[in-house]
Amino acid sequence: MNRINHLFTTKQRDILSIYFCAGHPTPDSTADIIRTLAANRIDMIEVGIPFSDPLADGPVIQDAAIKSLAGGMTLRKLFTQLQDIRTDVDIPLILMGYLNPIMQFGFESFCQQCAAVGIDGVIIPDLPFRDYQEEYKPIADRYDLRIIMLITPETSEERIRFIDQHTDGFIYMVSSAATTGAQKEFDEKKQAYFQRINDMHLRNPRMIGFGISNRQTLASACQHAAGAIIGSKFVSLLDQTHDAQQAIQQLHDALKA
Repeated sequence: MNRINHLFTTKQRDILSIYFCAGHPTPDSTADIIRTLAANRIDMIEVGIPFSDPLADGPVIQDAAIKSLAGGMTLRKLFTQLQDIRTDVDIPLILMGYLNPIMQFGFESFCQQCAAVGIDGVIIPDLPFRDYQEEYKPIADRYDLRIIMLITPETSEERIRFIDQHTDGFIYMVSSAATTGAQKEFDEKKQAYFQRINDMHLRNPRMIGFGISNRQTLASACQHAAGAIIGSKFVSLLDQTHDAQQAIQQLHDALKA
């Protein structure tokens, strides 16, 4: 069974996923960060593929991507860094990146390398759903890769149900239509959106991301979905500390405050 499916089969609530950008804060830190997160009660990890024009990302993740690219990170180098990761990491690993660098690598070659190093899923925010269905899903399925789709408060109910019907793994539920970035709390409008999607009783589990950085936002996400995805807060802590253990400990402390 794909590790993503296994996770959501065995743990239905309070799942915590962490995002960070490959090659940040240092060019060779990627595998060590994964191992540190896995050792510190993190259920799933999203590794960002740095890109020069990350449209959905806020300033924190944009800055991390710029620094990563300046340090020489490439998709090919990332796969090299991950080649032994499954010797001691069992939790689901997802690559998150934009279509341009993946297409330059070659989509089937990308899927082959994902399977070779033990990647379980891929998030491509700018991949059109029609293209996913017609061109990319059959290839990803051959390599047992889950392509995770995003929904936002503006996504229609019809489209959400269509996505739910034609995807597997989980649905990435973006908390707002804005870019990524930490928030202190979710307002009533976002809470109503969370409840509306919850009341649809979708087939796939959902993870809420964008803006989660403290106890209040984490609790709200976990109340309305299977769990939460934290990116900008952890990336900023990594940038400050340059130490994954310190960063994850400070994040755990922030989530309790």
